[in-house]
Parts: sequence; structure tokens; C-alpha cells
Amino acid sequence: MGAIAQQRRVSKTRKLKRRTHYKLEVPGMVVCPNCGELKLSHRVCPVCGHYNGKKVKEIKVKEEKTDKEN
Repeated sequence: MGAIAQQRRVSKTRKLKRRTHYKLEVPGMVVCPNCGELKLSHRVCPVCGHYNGKKVKEIKVKEEKTDKEN
């Protein structure tokens, strides 16, 4: 048995109506109550490492190098 053959051509309007739901969604962003930065809901804040009012992750701070020694 082969695949089912197309019976009629699908118009541009009908095709675009079907594809209206294929779109990107905005992620659920909330403000971190500890530091005030935007973060994804139900996840640890990447800036301060807090979740649900508790510090659960230690965040390393990068030190900037200065070229004053030359």
C-alpha cells in the first residue's frame, strides 16, 4: 500500500491559517525578589543564585584584568 495521494491543492490562505499557531512564545520571566534581575520562573536566579528565598548556588564573580602594569 502506498501513501495517500493529495486530492486537491491547498490554497495559500488555508495553508497560512493552519500555520498561524506555529510561532515562538515569550518565556515566563519574573523579577528575582532578592536582586531584582529578570529570571525564568521556577528556576534559580543566574545572577545571585537564590531560589525560593534561599541561597542554593554559589555564583563566581569574574575579576577584570587591567593593563596598568605595562
